[in-house]
Amino acid sequence: MACATATVSFAFRLPPRAPYTRVSHSSSVDVPLLNKFSSLKLSSSSCISGSTLPHRLCTVKPTRIQHLTIVSAKGYKMKTHKASAKRFRVTGRGKIVRRRAGKQHLLAKKNTKRKLRLSKMHPVSRADYDNVIGALPYLKVNRNVT
Repeated sequence: MACATATVSFAFRLPPRAPYTRVSHSSSVDVPLLNKFSSLKLSSSSCISGSTLPHRLCTVKPTRIQHLTIVSAKGYKMKTHKASAKRFRVTGRGKIVRRRAGKQHLLAKKNTKRKLRLSKMHPVSRADYDNVIGALPYLKVNRNVT
């Protein structure tokens, strides 16, 4: 007598009077075949059908699923110094610019030309770039621009 082995991970039907039918822990089923003309058919409804197949429902428990937590090794997230973020900006070419000092108070004694000059943005010195970039790590600065 020949035996057929099918590996499944879903509910299937076994024959009611098949003496050699067993379900193992590895989710394989041994079903005896009577002759070469009777065969097993796996339908789209996930059932095994044939002339020697059962009508009782037997379920195979799937193996336990192990959940994995993937941890990236990026390191510590840099923090932006918020006071510096309010004082510095980046131009379209990647230069860091700042405001001039002296335009907050006592404006009555300053002439118009001086106040206009103090209103404009001024590029940060190259010597101070490392300090500004250290305080603002995510600032998109072009270091090659002079």
